[in-house]
Amino acid sequence: MIRPGRGAGTAVRPARGAAAIALPAALLAASLLAGCSGDGSGDAATATDPATRAQMLVNAGNQAYHAGDFNLAARRYAAAAVVRKDDPVAYFGLGMALTKLGRDEDARAAYQRARELTQKRKP
Repeated sequence: MIRPGRGAGTAVRPARGAAAIALPAALLAASLLAGCSGDGSGDAATATDPATRAQMLVNAGNQAYHAGDFNLAARRYAAAAVVRKDDPVAYFGLGMALTKLGRDEDARAAYQRARELTQKRKP
């Protein structure tokens, strides 16, 4: 990468540490959500099977969460919960993201829903 205002041969050294990991993770999540995943098979917006689409949204939520973008994570988990209303993983992820955002009452409701759905699945 070349900084504006410097000579054409002056390159910027790549970032190191956590920032070097967070940026690629955020870019990956953004490309998945934007439909830039290549052949389109990884695009949650075009997945027809609700279980597959919900899982893709949960995965995108996980990536955003680990990148520290808790607003985006909450939106992705909430979208997964809309696609599959019986998915406790989506509600649990939503609870985690809402906790990070300081929305404790909403987080408790999401955790409670995840608990209810998990108990329904037990034989």
